[in-house]
Amino acid sequence: MKAILTGLLALLFLAGMAAVASGPAENDFKTLFAKHWQISKEFTLAVAEAMPAESYHFKPNPEEMSFGELMIHIVAGTEALAQPSGTDKKTAIKFLTDSFDKCAKDFATMTPVQFNKVLDIGEGRQATGIEVLCWAFTDTAHHRGQAEVYLRVKNIKPPRYVF
Repeated sequence: MKAILTGLLALLFLAGMAAVASGPAENDFKTLFAKHWQISKEFTLAVAEAMPAESYHFKPNPEEMSFGELMIHIVAGTEALAQPSGTDKKTAIKFLTDSFDKCAKDFATMTPVQFNKVLDIGEGRQATGIEVLCWAFTDTAHHRGQAEVYLRVKNIKPPRYVF
């Protein structure tokens, strides 16, 4: 059953990507992505708010980033914002907000040509604009998940995710 569900989700994802590539569904994709980027922003900010300011230096182990460093690391735009000098709660939340907003603004102006353009993403790898957007969304969720573990280690219940 799990394999069937996974296959169905993959098929739906590919169909959605094909619709974006074909043109007319571009606005539908843009509307959906913008909606879920806003949800991601709100949820990420709720996670950031859940950690007390005095625990922004907390690391579950020495190899990890501190909670504050992780919050600063979560979002990057098409042209990254200047990294703030601090990782305290107020600075991190402002940087998160500004970064999410910049990404949303950049995305809103993307054209169908930019969705399909192949970009050099470093280390000899390439990806289309759509793939970069998927990466940004997935990477944000990945790091937010890490942040939720930090909260749980501190016995703080993370905010409830709403789709």
